[in-house]
Amino acid sequence: MKARDIPNLISAFRIVLVIPVIYMLLQQQFLYALILFAIAGISDAVDGYIARRFNWMTRLGGILDPLADKLLQVCCYITLAFIALIPVWLVIVVVLRDVIIVAGGMLYHYRFERFHAEPMLISKINTFMQIMLVILVVFNAAFNALPEAVLDILILSVLMTTVISGVSYIVIWGRRAWAIHQQRKGQSL
Repeated sequence: MKARDIPNLISAFRIVLVIPVIYMLLQQQFLYALILFAIAGISDAVDGYIARRFNWMTRLGGILDPLADKLLQVCCYITLAFIALIPVWLVIVVVLRDVIIVAGGMLYHYRFERFHAEPMLISKINTFMQIMLVILVVFNAAFNALPEAVLDILILSVLMTTVISGVSYIVIWGRRAWAIHQQRKGQSL
């Protein structure tokens, strides 16, 4: 092991951390789940900082880091829906957006050119809203401290930002694919 592997090890730790977070949610040990979720969030910030600070960014890290984030997020959403703390339809929309983006990215990569993920502002807002929803739902389950309207507004905000960011990705990458298709078509004439 080399020092430059530290960010990847932290990302791998985050992947492993998914299991106890989900277990605590299923056991309705919401305070412990919240603490573990916070540790995962802090470790995400730490591995990113270390990788950038020491220029220890690797291809593996470029895969592990977003995989750890997405795995934790999706598993939390599915579990929170399973224990009836968030609506199932919201989980379907969130997961469907991710599936469409990944499938579209793969199609673009193999059909047109190398796909470089470029997070848009709306996507960053969406990610923030999705994380806040998990934190506040679990916090409320632990302490019953939030008005229902707060969670309802946050659920609608997640729905709106998820749909807007999903449609934005489709439109932007669809236009790029169409332009490449048209260019190739013009070259073959």
